[in-house]
Amino acid sequence: MSIEAVRVFHTVAEVRAWREGLRAQGSGVGLVPTMGALHAGHLQLVTTAGAKDNAVVVSIFVNPAQFAPHEDLATYPRTLTQDIAKLSAHAQEHNLTLAVFAPSVSEMYPRGITTDRSKQRGTFVEVLGQSEVLEGGTRPHFFRGVATVVSKLFHIVCPDFAVFGQKDIQQCCVLRAMVTDLHFPLTLVVAPTVRDPQDGLALSSRNVYLSDEQRQRAPAFYRGLCCASDLFAAGVVDREQLIAAVRQQAEKEGLDIEYISLSSPDDLSELQQIGSAGAILSGAWRMGSTRLIDNVLLGFTF
Repeated sequence: MSIEAVRVFHTVAEVRAWREGLRAQGSGVGLVPTMGALHAGHLQLVTTAGAKDNAVVVSIFVNPAQFAPHEDLATYPRTLTQDIAKLSAHAQEHNLTLAVFAPSVSEMYPRGITTDRSKQRGTFVEVLGQSEVLEGGTRPHFFRGVATVVSKLFHIVCPDFAVFGQKDIQQCCVLRAMVTDLHFPLTLVVAPTVRDPQDGLALSSRNVYLSDEQRQRAPAFYRGLCCASDLFAAGVVDREQLIAAVRQQAEKEGLDIEYISLSSPDDLSELQQIGSAGAILSGAWRMGSTRLIDNVLLGFTF
């Protein structure tokens, strides 16, 4: 099967010209932003974006602004040829009109970019408040990088809607605020987390870093989230009880827990009890040098 089954663009001008042609035909366009190393979770986002005969743009760009100098930018997996082949097969199987936007760093950051935030120059987008908590507590640069590159993609592609995965729930909350605050004329769609059908581990590009032994233990966090979800369904709304349920399962397998949070879906503030607006139960843990995240939604849908 040929990888030419999808259009591949490397410049802003190419994408905009293609998008204008679709606009003239009255076609809707969905955007799926990715950093590549695609797996079944990404392909499910593409399927969601391609519903109702919409054309789909999948961006593949390892965004330097999301990384700190000590993080894994240099070693982050870059598998563009394999990614395009997967997308081509998926597009043919599901009869999708699909394009890949795989720009260079200089195309996305024409004034240059460094991972050293103190030396960065140019235009960046920040969503204050929601970006500094949870994941932002240990990665204060991360959501500034996400908001910046996604806002660029929104301007380049001009999608009718953009699809993101629930696994990155804080990212979804930050981007929802950005879409509202900056009046982007699009709909943000959050698709359910895609999990391993055998043990429930959330699919992630970083799972490939896990050893066989680590891979066996990693799903314990999700088992804890499920236990807490069952407690909530039975009427438990207290923070300590719900977090304790997660911690108990995770600690059975010796997971190195970084944090467990029960937060408001509106502003990500920490909750002592779950009210009528519901809550996000989330956390991060490490398996050796690999950092993983997961969450469940309690009492609301995004």
